[in-house]
Amino acid sequence: MTETSHLVGLVRGTGDAFQQRSPGLVFPALFAYAHYLEDEMRLEEALDVLDTLLQVGGAKLPPVDAVGARLRRARVYRKLNEFDAAEQSYAEGGALAAATGDTHSELLSRIGRAQAIRGRGNLLHAEASYREILADAERLVDRDAQARASQELAVVLSTRGQPAEAIPFEWRAYQLYEDGLSRMRVLSDLGVMLLIVGDVVGAEGALTEITRNGASHDVMDNAFIELMHCASFRRDRIGFERWREQCDARREGMPPNIVVDYLLKGGIGRARFGQLDRAERLLADALRISEEIGLHEFAFRIERIKAGLRDCRRAPDEEPAEVAQPVVQTEAVREVSTALAHLAGAT
Repeated sequence: MTETSHLVGLVRGTGDAFQQRSPGLVFPALFAYAHYLEDEMRLEEALDVLDTLLQVGGAKLPPVDAVGARLRRARVYRKLNEFDAAEQSYAEGGALAAATGDTHSELLSRIGRAQAIRGRGNLLHAEASYREILADAERLVDRDAQARASQELAVVLSTRGQPAEAIPFEWRAYQLYEDGLSRMRVLSDLGVMLLIVGDVVGAEGALTEITRNGASHDVMDNAFIELMHCASFRRDRIGFERWREQCDARREGMPPNIVVDYLLKGGIGRARFGQLDRAERLLADALRISEEIGLHEFAFRIERIKAGLRDCRRAPDEEPAEVAQPVVQTEAVREVSTALAHLAGAT
């Protein structure tokens, strides 16, 4: 739906709610509009709509809507890197879910809080939380929660430097998810992880599948960034510039954390092509933004790469370790790569 369609629905819902003196008639339109704004990465506006929903609904909000609105608001806060507000909203939603026996939403609240912990850079705590949540989701036979916990655990393992261990969890999440948008998000993660272990063909296959099928705004951003990264990995200068131009065209709509990722991988690409001055400028911008918004894990990684670039100036025939990226293959990774090849061939 277009924004105009959402606004027309909202006006109609508001009119019906006023005429029938039933605020609940406007709730579906508010939820739908907030979801649209979030997908478009208009996050501040999405927050305004969700706050309006909670204020208008108050105690009259049905429990499922009261929980859902708080969890969605928490997710938007997290995308804005406002982790304190996100954790508070996740906790509120989880408490309401527990009070009504909604085990699924309670698990989603716990997953969200673990995501906030990961965002702050506490990867060990986040990993332990995800493993505990995954075990509980399996015990409750909650397929969706299993998929989400598996996906988030994979991201933490990869971030901690264990991509080969992460990839099977990510593929399991793909198999568990039943909706296309969630599966595209998993393919985005898989593209990142497969490239880290050196499987550029598998990575490009996963990412190209996203561009072919379409996805939410942030997933599409990530796909273009990672395809740029794949091109520099293969030392394909023309491909790198083509994907970089597409990323540049989307940059204005990117949230800060994705901008940091774009600048970081653009800097790595410049370094791979021997343009160390341009690489250092891009990495300096990425470091500045990551420090401003509290992305500590990003900042640590950028500092390591910047130090590697300084070493390259002293020994120009060497690349920083994170720029070179070794190939690490296991049987489980090969199985996932093969499955992705079959997937691409079937579409």
